[in-house]
Amino acid sequence: MSLTLYFAPGACSFVPHCLLQASGAAFEPQMVKLHKGEQNEAAYQSINPRGQVPVLVDEGQVVTQIPAICLYLDEKFSAAGFFPKAGIARAKAVETLMWMNNTVHPTFTHVFMPEKFSPNPEVQADIKAHAVTAYRSLMLELQSCVVAALKQGSPWMGGAHFGPLDAYALTLLRWGTIAGIDPEDLPELWAFVQRVAQHPPVQQVMARERLQLNLFKR
Repeated sequence: MSLTLYFAPGACSFVPHCLLQASGAAFEPQMVKLHKGEQNEAAYQSINPRGQVPVLVDEGQVVTQIPAICLYLDEKFSAAGFFPKAGIARAKAVETLMWMNNTVHPTFTHVFMPEKFSPNPEVQADIKAHAVTAYRSLMLELQSCVVAALKQGSPWMGGAHFGPLDAYALTLLRWGTIAGIDPEDLPELWAFVQRVAQHPPVQQVMARERLQLNLFKR
């Protein structure tokens, strides 16, 4: 099989996982168990020395990093319309994807893995608390992005077709519920994410990764 995606359940690899499923193409999903350290094993390091997911391998060629993989899949499966084809609409969709990846995503890393940024438990607690506050603000901004897209008459964040922005929005809000953010406090975003979760390719990926959408606990 020419296409292989290395993914970890619930990680950002969910985004290209959904795109591949939506493309209708045959691909091999390969789970990497991060909690068991499989990303640090020699076999995986030979594919991606950075030890990260996702990794896409197409006919032996390795592509890493969410934006690169999503843009590659958009070109490979152009009929799927994962991004707008050209002009300002395409630029704005890529802009939003980059913001999700370089701003929202790293903020959650500070919530989920504060030990990456300090060995001091007290400092870690401060990092996490600050990041949760920042993440709440980012979820409000993400909700505004969704509302703006829907007001333009688009069924999806990027336009007429399901794409990476929709899968990433689901991932980011789901992470927010892990951070203690009640999705009911973000009604427009929560309604949209629930609709994304009902999209058949997304349903299939969530089942394969065994994901629960809402992990918020009071």
